[in-house]
Amino acid sequence: MKFAWLFPGQGAQTVGMADSILEVSPAARDVFRRADEALGEPLSDLVHSGPEERLTLTANAQPAILATSLAFLAALREGFSDFPEPAFAAGHSLGEYSALVAAGALTLEDAVRLVRIRGTAMQEAVPAGVGAMSAIVGLEASVVEAICTEVSLAGEGMCSPANYNAPGQLVIAGHAEAVARASERVAASGGRAMPLKVSAPFHSSLMAPVARVLDTALARTSVGPLRFPVVANVDATPNAEAASVRGLLVAQVDAPVRWEATVRFLVAQGVTHALEIGPGKVLSGLSRRIAKELRVLSINDVVSLAQTITFLGA
Repeated sequence: MKFAWLFPGQGAQTVGMADSILEVSPAARDVFRRADEALGEPLSDLVHSGPEERLTLTANAQPAILATSLAFLAALREGFSDFPEPAFAAGHSLGEYSALVAAGALTLEDAVRLVRIRGTAMQEAVPAGVGAMSAIVGLEASVVEAICTEVSLAGEGMCSPANYNAPGQLVIAGHAEAVARASERVAASGGRAMPLKVSAPFHSSLMAPVARVLDTALARTSVGPLRFPVVANVDATPNAEAASVRGLLVAQVDAPVRWEATVRFLVAQGVTHALEIGPGKVLSGLSRRIAKELRVLSINDVVSLAQTITFLGA
């Protein structure tokens, strides 16, 4: 078996998502203690008790998901002393930061602070109602790309693919009017468009101000050597060089997430199994659509953690 580790992105958050692991794992509790100290506020209380509307705010959801994912990873390492390193790691958008912490490139404390800065800047980059995102199902990527180009050239604002998630499943982002018009054309072309409840048009050119903020923050952040390569969102290629991390994370902000290409790369490299470490099962669902031969084990509660440790032979 050849493994990869996968880490979820924003949207996976739920109130109480870390409760089961925090009840049984000192290592997981230590992750949240460190995250709380790094932020100077009780992130752990918000994850445990909500309210949901505060947890869903981008500035809160991003550090909350990162801390939860790394708490499950810490518990996995705690329960399996000989837990082997993966051949690769990857994360969907925000999840790339979790992957970099797992690989040793970023400290937990630095990563929590960085994604708080990232999330806050994303919330503030575009006024409420100006931007939008929509999930597109049932059309080839080339058709969606053409629709976005037509709408953008028509002077109705910008619109572009934000996530290449799986075959026939993309997300578009941009100005609200442009996304709405593109969605109409998607329906006329035989596809389906579903508006997403998000606070900003992530991974579009409207996030350029965020890239500048993040570049400044990353310039003050130390990046250590990577113990294993992390497949970057922006180009779906593995990076094992500390010197490249900053540029890849900055470029990621206003460029599309190439998740389908990431999973195809992993399979092409002989990866047979993946661990989805963190809340939800979004990545396992996408992986089944991309490459049925890749077996993905989701670790998102105490039961799935125990099952994974048993499977790995601890």
